[in-house]
Amino acid sequence: MALQFTDANFKSTVLDSDKVTIVDFWAEWCGPCRMVGPIVEEIAKEYDGKALVGKVDVDSNPETAMKYGIRSIPTILFIKGGEVVDKQVGAVPKAQLVSILQKHL
Repeated sequence: MALQFTDANFKSTVLDSDKVTIVDFWAEWCGPCRMVGPIVEEIAKEYDGKALVGKVDVDSNPETAMKYGIRSIPTILFIKGGEVVDKQVGAVPKAQLVSILQKHL
């Protein structure tokens, strides 16, 4: 299951992690986000132990969304070693997200 990242736990959970982390910035009211949500959950199950996968609700965690300049959602960041190594904006097929993740594992 995808983790819930918040303003409070983002540094300790994501930035300090030694694994590649997929961060899905989303909101309840966002239609395309609801399309991407199940894909993110599938990737979380399939890559359990290999990568961290989680979501940031931009309405509840504006600090993190602002820090990364999230203007459109869904935006998915790939973070490794505390740095953004890749980014995908908008709803895309699972294969595209997996392809990006594979590059950074």
